[in-house]
Amino acid sequence: MCPAIIKHKGKFMTTASICILIAIIAYLLIVLFIGFHFADKNESTSDFYLGGRKLGPLVTAMSAEASDMSSYLLMGLPGLAYLSGICDVGWTVIGLAAGTYLNWLFTARRLRRYTHVTGSYTLPQFFSQRFRDKQNILAAIAALIIIVFFIPYTASGFAACGKLFSSLFGVDYMTAMIVSAVIIVAYTAAGGFLAASTTDFIQSIIMTFAILFVLIFSTVSAGGISAVMENAKALPGYLSMSATYTEAAGATPYGPLTILSTLAWGLGYFGMPHILLRFMAIEDENKLKLSRRVASVWVVVAMAVAVLIGVAGRALSDGGLIPQLTGADSETIIVRIADFLSGFGILPALIAGLVLAGILASTMSTADSQLLAASSSVSQNLLLETFRLKISEKASMRFARLTVIVIAVLGVFIARDPNSSIFGIVSFAWAGFGASFGPVVICALFWKRTTLSGAVAGMVAGGVAVFAWKYLIKPMGGIFGIYELLPAFLIGLAAIFIVSLLTPAPDREITEEFELVRAGGALEHR
Repeated sequence: MCPAIIKHKGKFMTTASICILIAIIAYLLIVLFIGFHFADKNESTSDFYLGGRKLGPLVTAMSAEASDMSSYLLMGLPGLAYLSGICDVGWTVIGLAAGTYLNWLFTARRLRRYTHVTGSYTLPQFFSQRFRDKQNILAAIAALIIIVFFIPYTASGFAACGKLFSSLFGVDYMTAMIVSAVIIVAYTAAGGFLAASTTDFIQSIIMTFAILFVLIFSTVSAGGISAVMENAKALPGYLSMSATYTEAAGATPYGPLTILSTLAWGLGYFGMPHILLRFMAIEDENKLKLSRRVASVWVVVAMAVAVLIGVAGRALSDGGLIPQLTGADSETIIVRIADFLSGFGILPALIAGLVLAGILASTMSTADSQLLAASSSVSQNLLLETFRLKISEKASMRFARLTVIVIAVLGVFIARDPNSSIFGIVSFAWAGFGASFGPVVICALFWKRTTLSGAVAGMVAGGVAVFAWKYLIKPMGGIFGIYELLPAFLIGLAAIFIVSLLTPAPDREITEEFELVRAGGALEHR
């Protein structure tokens, strides 16, 4: 092992640790440079929140998926596969892959066209403009939902950063988390959407390198593919798609209803504000086909590799090469593998640093987009549009940046518990957005008869159903013990249909606009 050279909190930092730290710091300096580079390019709140609709197809694709594949790609998915095998995580991945493709295929082009026509640059704005909600009731509800679910979602990203540095360097969890949050806030508040999207593009490249290298290294270190597979086969139900593995009970059946509800993860994509914003921001809707192909392929490969890392990491643990992990600690499996890699010399340590920068990339790429979406909801949709505050464009920009900071502080407070599960937090927030916004987005884009009252009913019903199912119904177990997104999504969709049919049809102006957008007609910004 490399000689110890620095002592911190009773632990020595080795040459390997210093190399890892150098690689991570270099990465952080790059994203900060990007953030401040774009600071002067934001001349309006529209630029700050949507980048002036200037994204190219590759940046659109990779920034959308990098902001989607949050810390659960490099921590949540491998950790779940490590603990329970491929069944639960496998069905989740299949649902997410299908949802990604369908969202790009059906939602992207029409949403880009509709938001351009209506001049909308946030999702709540689109809802208000689509249904001619002059009182901004729908936008206000949407903004509140974004705040409720995005703050804990952002907190999961901060928690991932805290776990990373705490487990690797032995530093205090809260200190590590706060420093990470400050960096994310700095480049996001400075550069806005363009900075977030550009860094997301770079982060997707780093994430790709990280997961591919970790998979190859961990598989070789465990003795090769055959050794990894033999270890997995020795664990009851570990490689089954109809049962999950638990340390205490062995193979536990995974029924059809549970499989269906797990596949429902894919429904969440139709309601994710930070992903839908990328559709709205592309410079040319005709380039969305290329974006769709790039995004869909990358997502399938990235998630499959993440799951296989968990399986290979299990073989390393069972072989005594890295520590055995339980509970929430399983989400640090890539950190443990990188730490193991760093013991082989300076060059491997630098590579380990890039791998760990990949974890930071997965976290930061989502946190920055979530901060922007939540900030736009508070400053633009609530204060400026709903409460109709009269302030200058420059003051509006300052307030937008201040809102980013406030939301980040709340996220840090929520993430103060180091034992919280990243996967658990993400899954609940994902269900919240999917059930609240997904049905409304689909109906707004594809059902002309949708009314304002129907949209309000669907949004409220879906959001309330997530909480009700999660905390009141799901604990009953049995057929009710399914992922809350599926029943809440169906409840929201039913509410839209029932209320829309019971209320007067939309005005002619609304239906004519719908038909023109559907036909792809040349429409001028109102």
